[in-house]
Amino acid sequence: MTADAPRIELTPTLGLSKVLTRGAVARRIVHATVAKMDVRLRYPDGTEVGGGGPDSPVLEIVRPAAMFQRLEAHPKIGLGEGYMAGDWRAAPGTDLAQALMPFAARMGRLVPRPLLSMRAVVDRAIPRAQRNTLEGSRSNISAHYDLSNELFGAFLDPSMSYSSAIFDPSRPLAEQDLHEAQVRKVEAVLDAASVREGSRVLEIGTGWGELAIRAALRGATVVSVTLSAEQRDLALKRIADAGVSERVEVRLQDYREVTGQFDAVVSVEMIEAVGEEYWETYFAKIDDVLAPGGAVAIQAILMEHHRLLATKTSFGWIQKYIFPGGLIPSMQAIREVTRDHTELRVERVHSFGTDYAETLRRWRETFDTRWTEIRPLGFDETFKRMWEFYLAYCEAGFATHYLDVAQIRLARKEAR
Repeated sequence: MTADAPRIELTPTLGLSKVLTRGAVARRIVHATVAKMDVRLRYPDGTEVGGGGPDSPVLEIVRPAAMFQRLEAHPKIGLGEGYMAGDWRAAPGTDLAQALMPFAARMGRLVPRPLLSMRAVVDRAIPRAQRNTLEGSRSNISAHYDLSNELFGAFLDPSMSYSSAIFDPSRPLAEQDLHEAQVRKVEAVLDAASVREGSRVLEIGTGWGELAIRAALRGATVVSVTLSAEQRDLALKRIADAGVSERVEVRLQDYREVTGQFDAVVSVEMIEAVGEEYWETYFAKIDDVLAPGGAVAIQAILMEHHRLLATKTSFGWIQKYIFPGGLIPSMQAIREVTRDHTELRVERVHSFGTDYAETLRRWRETFDTRWTEIRPLGFDETFKRMWEFYLAYCEAGFATHYLDVAQIRLARKEAR
């Protein structure tokens, strides 16, 4: 673990009491919204509002004034901060992700159209400190991935894969082990990039070394780059334990600083940390180091292009608390950037968003089960609620198709 556990500073409710209408407008908007949804809000006095029936998910509003003031002051941040602060919670018998799914399914329609013109009043610009410059990227990556190897090890499968698994669609999910599904994902990425014996592989984003290990076991040589010192340390140990150290080099290096030629370039859920400003640079670097006849395989979280355009310049809860500097691309954006700035072209796309919902569900279940082991690492109850919300919020996004994930194969157009 790093020297100190992270300090989480929530916006004080005293400051929120002075904003706009002290939450009255937010309360009216929320009530009007949930009236059309299969969900209910329950207040401390037992009053319920919403369009859901007896079996619908129930959200308990513990501190109404604080919650609606947060929502009014910071619409894109207030819901998550309210959960972290204990202003609201899922009622007994209601799963948090299930309660968030009705909202995720209507994400683009939650705010009434007349109020969309007022976005500038409440939207917050992305802080310049989160720009993914060479220095900024190191800081942004460290803020999440250097939290603690022990933290991630507590809820990930033995492969330490922190990205979506791929489950076998021909078998019931309940019969499938997460580790088996994560190995299937890694092997699919390597297959998509045509990694074989003798391949020279560049991996952008090491994780904890599983992909590099499996590429080496195929007989490839691997250069893997990461900005997380914690990840690199554990990845090197796992690579040594697997007996493939002579085939794998792990560098604490930015992808922009890589030189050389590689037959395959692979990158699993790293593009989300690049930032739109640097998508051109990211793909141009891949194009530059890809040897003639080589192939690229990336696994990317995706959103619809119109949602990307609507949200890319505003500051949200995930960026503030989980992935500073992060931005999820669209498939259209990837096609356009590679078309306009590289010789790379998308050849194949395999989407499996519902598998990510299942992956996140299992991570959250394990996180909650093993909290008694995680807490002594230096994390408090606010951190616990932050991660519960993060995992449930993302699960709801994938389950309702607001988000997707795909493995994408690219190659140079002249080699097609």
